[in-house]
Amino acid sequence: MAQTAVTRERLFALRETIAKLEGKPVPALAAAEQEALGKGNAPRKRDETPRFCFGIPELDEALEGGLPLDALTEIRTKMFLDAGSSSGFALAIAAALQHRAEEKNPVLWIADKVGTIEAGVPYAVGLKDFGLRPELFLHASPRKLEDALWLAEAALESGAFVTTILEIRGNPKSFGLAESRRFHLRAKSAGRSLLLLRQSGEEETSSAHFRFLAGPAPARERPLPDGSMLGGSIGNPVFHLTLEKSRNPAPLSLFLEWNPHDRQFLPVDQPAVTRFPEQRAAHSGAVLPTSFDRQDRPKAVGPLVAFERAS
Repeated sequence: MAQTAVTRERLFALRETIAKLEGKPVPALAAAEQEALGKGNAPRKRDETPRFCFGIPELDEALEGGLPLDALTEIRTKMFLDAGSSSGFALAIAAALQHRAEEKNPVLWIADKVGTIEAGVPYAVGLKDFGLRPELFLHASPRKLEDALWLAEAALESGAFVTTILEIRGNPKSFGLAESRRFHLRAKSAGRSLLLLRQSGEEETSSAHFRFLAGPAPARERPLPDGSMLGGSIGNPVFHLTLEKSRNPAPLSLFLEWNPHDRQFLPVDQPAVTRFPEQRAAHSGAVLPTSFDRQDRPKAVGPLVAFERAS
């Protein structure tokens, strides 16, 4: 199966090269690729495309009605320390899809070995608290990125998963424009979604329908029984999302809160406190003036050489 996929991709690349030499339009090759995959049906119209609606008018409008469920969607982070934001956002989408689906199909998470070492692996108890069903969640960690790509392509072709999550690190050479185009066409023909998590990756040309930049954000204050608000506590996760790739002329930036009990996203205002605990003083308070008559600090001792006394 892996050899067949490689052969098809090489054939498609050869057709693209010949089309460029002959001056033919390259976009028309997508139909030829679908025929090679055995899916010669006419593409769906936009209103017939299955979509996931966030329930947020501003975001759903930017996504042309919602996130397409038969396409490649990329979610990236600038640094590895933000991996929890992209992973949490992808898992929230998977939980909502699994909850809304009539058939409870499992979710497949595929992570290359390097990404697993840096970002860790999903935890069953945490998945349940996040709104997922651990018994319907499968995790795979192939040793090589090529094996992870093959497994993701096979998962899409099987159509057995409500969504497939592929986690990679950075911008590897083995996953470029040609591979993303192949995955997008595979997801289109199978009618399944593929969420690509690019941890600590830069923007690059991709066939992904949409691309999000995910970052962390402080949780909202929680109301107490007496009516006051409790700040700085553990609440529902909040994601700072930027829709980088879409038909919008400018990127869309917003904050979304994930409610794992209702399995839905809620828009929130920008938090007032934008600095995280490691960026704030441990004991903040009034800054006192420096004493003017205190004892001088001892000078640093430099290198010394011991000599015997002369007398």
